[in-house]
Amino acid sequence: MSDRLDAILADAVPRVCPASVALIAVDGAVLAARAAGELVRYGDAAYTLARDRPPARRDSIFDLASISKLFTTSVIGSLAEDGLLDLDEPVATWLPGRDARITPRRLLTHTAGFRPTRRIDLELPDADPATRMAAMLETPITAPVGGPYLYSDVGLIMAGRVAEVAGGAPLDELVRARVTGVLGMADTGYRPAARLLPRIAATEWKPERPGPGCVRGEVHDETSHALGGVAGHAGVFGTADDLLSLGEALRLGGGPMLRPESVAEMLRDQGAEGAPFRHGLGVRLGDPGIVGPLAGAFGHSGFTGTSLVVDPAHRLTVILLTNAVHPLRGRDGIRDLRAAVAAEALRLARAA
Repeated sequence: MSDRLDAILADAVPRVCPASVALIAVDGAVLAARAAGELVRYGDAAYTLARDRPPARRDSIFDLASISKLFTTSVIGSLAEDGLLDLDEPVATWLPGRDARITPRRLLTHTAGFRPTRRIDLELPDADPATRMAAMLETPITAPVGGPYLYSDVGLIMAGRVAEVAGGAPLDELVRARVTGVLGMADTGYRPAARLLPRIAATEWKPERPGPGCVRGEVHDETSHALGGVAGHAGVFGTADDLLSLGEALRLGGGPMLRPESVAEMLRDQGAEGAPFRHGLGVRLGDPGIVGPLAGAFGHSGFTGTSLVVDPAHRLTVILLTNAVHPLRGRDGIRDLRAAVAAEALRLARAA
């Protein structure tokens, strides 16, 4: 256990986030793991303390937000290995009528020309998830196809739908069969079961959602929620130890999930111009917002305050799970917290 990691989280909780779990592993062995705070701290947007405030634990479950994109990417890589899709084939192969310039590669590198997001829940407030998904897939291209980089949840939603058509199953089933199942990630997936609710961290106060209090046990992201809780860009919940399994699989070349050449392509700089970091397939390379001093690391962050960082050179996997949007978004300090945990990880790796 790292006393410094204790101090880092003590400084951040509850100022930056009401709950946090940090995990640092070298060569797959956990050198430090710490849980701090309360899974449900507030009962409303006025920061009224909740009556029941269960403590965060190492096995607590968090809404992973955009870390979900790594699961979608891994599924697409697995389908490509099976010959069910090609990264450079037009998505019109699976989604007839789409612009022939759009390919899975462009969706995964945010160079397909789609807007960053689309609030389909507000556009179609009374529609069912299938109708909303159909409308999402009709989102017009508004930027140059092929670049520059324009971060887009719309593109990853389309990538998830391509995976469903090519793989012949819903995305949550594909993730379970091709990622979480083969890696033994028993507590990770979309739409967590009701029995897991006591272990799940609350997110934002959303009075438009049914039920009292802050969101807990269903996806925070409005678009994913409007699509039924399963989408290519957001919706996966998981634990720090489960994410360690994913990070280690990618660090070591895929393990039982993907072939080494697929992981190598995933982690290759795809040349997406205009991004504040290099971009692989669905993964960020050297993103200063999450890697801190680990300049050679790759990974992804999530809007809820999560991050997964893998540094092959230092044999590190670093996980930080928080609910920084509880009870409201807009807290300061999550970037500094990520950098501090990454710096402690580097210190431990050098001392190992």
